[in-house]
Amino acid sequence: MYQEDISRTTESFERYKERITNFSGQFEPGLFFFIAKKSLPWIVAFFVLSFTGAFLYLRYTPRIYQSSTVLQLREDNTVNKVLNVDNAFENSTRDEAAEAIELLRSKVFLKRVLLTLPLQVSYYAEGTFKEHEQYTDSPYFVEFKLKSDDLYGAKIYVDFNDITNGELTYTLQNKTFNLKYKTNEWISFPHADIKVSVNNYNNILSQQNQFKHNAFYFTINQAEQLASECYPKLNVQLLNEAARTIIISFKDNNAKKAADIAAAMAAEFISFDIERKSESAKSVLAFVDEQLDLVYERLKNSENSIQAYKKDNNIDESAIDLTTMNVTRMNTLEDQITTLELEENVLNGIENKIKDKTKVDSYLLLSMLAGTEYENSIGNLVSSLHKLLIQREEMLYEATPGSESVKAIDFQIDIQKRLLLESISSIRSKIQTRKQALIEKAGEFENRFKKLPGDEVEYARLQRLFSINEKFYTMLLEKKTEYSISKAGFVSQNVVLEKAAPSGSPLSPNRNISIILFLLLAVLLSLLLVIARYLAHNEITSLNDISRLTSASIGILGIVPKYKQDIPVSQLLVDKNPKSLIAEAFRSIRTNLQFISNEPGPKIMAITSTVSGEGKTFVAINLAGIIAYSGKKVVVLDLDMRKPKIHLGFGSDNTNGMSTILIGKDTLQNCIKKSSQENLDFITAGPIPPNPSELIMSAKMDQVLEELKKVYEMIIIDNPPVGLVTDGIAIIQRADYPLYILRAEYSKKNFVQNVDRLYNENNIKKLSVILNGVDIQRKTYGYTYGYGYGYGYGYGYGYYDDQHKPEKTSFFAKLFKRSAR
Repeated sequence: MYQEDISRTTESFERYKERITNFSGQFEPGLFFFIAKKSLPWIVAFFVLSFTGAFLYLRYTPRIYQSSTVLQLREDNTVNKVLNVDNAFENSTRDEAAEAIELLRSKVFLKRVLLTLPLQVSYYAEGTFKEHEQYTDSPYFVEFKLKSDDLYGAKIYVDFNDITNGELTYTLQNKTFNLKYKTNEWISFPHADIKVSVNNYNNILSQQNQFKHNAFYFTINQAEQLASECYPKLNVQLLNEAARTIIISFKDNNAKKAADIAAAMAAEFISFDIERKSESAKSVLAFVDEQLDLVYERLKNSENSIQAYKKDNNIDESAIDLTTMNVTRMNTLEDQITTLELEENVLNGIENKIKDKTKVDSYLLLSMLAGTEYENSIGNLVSSLHKLLIQREEMLYEATPGSESVKAIDFQIDIQKRLLLESISSIRSKIQTRKQALIEKAGEFENRFKKLPGDEVEYARLQRLFSINEKFYTMLLEKKTEYSISKAGFVSQNVVLEKAAPSGSPLSPNRNISIILFLLLAVLLSLLLVIARYLAHNEITSLNDISRLTSASIGILGIVPKYKQDIPVSQLLVDKNPKSLIAEAFRSIRTNLQFISNEPGPKIMAITSTVSGEGKTFVAINLAGIIAYSGKKVVVLDLDMRKPKIHLGFGSDNTNGMSTILIGKDTLQNCIKKSSQENLDFITAGPIPPNPSELIMSAKMDQVLEELKKVYEMIIIDNPPVGLVTDGIAIIQRADYPLYILRAEYSKKNFVQNVDRLYNENNIKKLSVILNGVDIQRKTYGYTYGYGYGYGYGYGYGYYDDQHKPEKTSFFAKLFKRSAR
């Protein structure tokens, strides 16, 4: 038997330690929803703030519009195909789509496009929180003659006094300039001459009524700076490689401006393509015309020399045939020599262009190479050089000529030039070798001519010179015709498949997405708040908490409902409203006392708590009152000598009491005081002693209790909180009804450890718990207060007076009442 008791005690103690270890390790859905309900005002506030934030964001965030155009690349020359003429301006080896994309992406080309649009001056309407670019919808426009570059980008405010007069104001270098103007007249500023013209004065008046004074201003834009600002807004991508389509997109705060720039990019690309080919053709044709003039003079002189020689020397026609045959052979050799000399001249011209330190025109070089044997080999090197030169131009927008990146690309350009020069030198060496062989062969025919009569030889020489000049002249005419046909047949085949149009809805901010994101933010904040409050929640809220935390090993005597009115101090309430809900709760507790001890005779009830403020004095006074209602004589002792409250509850003085009794200064009969309720007496704590623990544990205390048992059937002792001091543990151990008070929404969950400690370590097996301050109206979200635990007591709304009926309140009243709780 003894071993079994030890085993049960050990098992109980192990469960006690396990409860302490796993104190708050479980998720409680009921508590979570209860906290969510309690946080409802904050959640509503988050959603209100979320909708407000979404409205302000959509209202004041600058809108960004995007317009796009689709361009298809083609490079066909219809006339070339019909006449079977080679296009002198094409390089079949280059990737035209990639070149077009790089050209469209370059700042050089973007600057060219922007110069075609009315962007030299930007017009703005300035509001309280944001500004709007008016672009072409400006009700006025400005002309300027710039005197100083310092004015670029400065805000020049326009104030319209009336339709013909106003003021211009701007600030530069902390100095403000202000001058009056008349419309359509030039006004001289230190930095520029400006003329303002008004085209819609009614629009100006309407906007000035909506916005603040000085609402209009304009800026004068520098082309390079404008290109740098617009460059990040431009996007050029290959849409379909097989179809060779490119999509050009542009973003801006003004929808019409975005559409105009996107459309201008496509139109200017087509114009640039035609212009680029035309410039190359003009250069080639100018060269051919220059050569034609020179050769024509030589041809004319040769023809005149032949006619004069035949007339002067009476040349025999029969001898001319043999001479003509020899001349034909000589001409063939001379033609080959001439062709080689022409190619050599072309190479020399290309070499001189490459060595030119100013600028290399790659398009001109490609046109000069057209039709030569070495067009492909040198043409690829020229194309590579062209790409490097474009990269250098783009880089100069972001870096200085002395920067490392520019030096690196300059180094690559020098290498490419050296490769070109070496290739030209190698090809020229081969041409010179072939040319020398042809000259030697022609020399043999020259020796044959020397054996002929002098007149015939001279005539043959003149005939040969004429044939050479004629052949050269004919070849130049053919080349001119070929280039002219190719130029006339070139019409850009690039097609705009989709024109850019102003967008009706902004790309950003997106209304639906913004609202959804703000709502998600509100949901996230609400969830984080509830989770944070749940994790931080450490208060006991229901009998379920006590039963769970104690594993239902400690008796729960009942609950005391929360009194709806403020109680300044612990007062006796059951005598004022005997049928109230609180009175019924104390009657149920009184009934449940029989489950603790039902033996006859006087009983001692010791009431304690963990800390002050949990309502032990309130429970002691009102429980004493409800027991006195049953006809039993009851006395209440205040042993909380450090912080006495019993005298406040009964409205009495505290000049003498338990402290004076225990030190023998007063008699028990002198300190017993009558309350307003029959059968209910009380003894106050008396003056605060320096040694309350020694007085409570003294033998005198036992004598006092024994004397009181002779007169009273129930002795209720208001003990000090055991969580702060241990004064009252001895009284609790000898009490017939040891009661521990916990307060809902006030007592911490770890306070239950004190209950466990008294029950297990101090062996107070009769210890029972009363939960004070319970809001019994909180029964939503599946989180009730579990009245079925403990000794099975329960009650409904059948016993209370009209004063304490639950009030019908509106939703918002309930909402803010929950917030206050």
